[in-house]
Amino acid sequence: MKKISLVLIIMFASCSTEKPIHFSEAALSDTVYTLNNTVFTVEEMLQKYKGKKVLIDVWASWCGDCIKGLPSVRNLQKEYPEVVFLFLSVDENKDAWRKGIERFQIKGAHYNLPKGMKTGEFVDFINLSWIPRYMVIDAQGKISLFKATSASDSAIVEALKLVI
Repeated sequence: MKKISLVLIIMFASCSTEKPIHFSEAALSDTVYTLNNTVFTVEEMLQKYKGKKVLIDVWASWCGDCIKGLPSVRNLQKEYPEVVFLFLSVDENKDAWRKGIERFQIKGAHYNLPKGMKTGEFVDFINLSWIPRYMVIDAQGKISLFKATSASDSAIVEALKLVI
């Protein structure tokens, strides 16, 4: 019985630390909106930046930690101008999302997950339980950093520096 318990614990621990390198088909089929209300799938959104390194910042206009992280994100934008900074908002209120971009002067590519942070294939895939959330996608479209919750996390810089 102890051996079975130990095996189960190891299995659960290894599953929770899994870091996928590709998005699931379901996550890629989820929809996002642009600032002018054009609807794309996540896959179509990512295809726009094919061949480029992308930092995804999952945020919301009402999120204090997201706003506090913006100066660090701006520093990253200065240090890595070749990187696409893709801001993926989980605001359910599109007006609040648009006003937040303007109010906080957020420069980059902007998309909205209209279902918010609790529902949807993309947020389920990334197991979104906290924002901000940062991810790095390499030039080949692989996830090189699956999860960082602080814009000053050294793992972000490491992923952005990777030459692939």
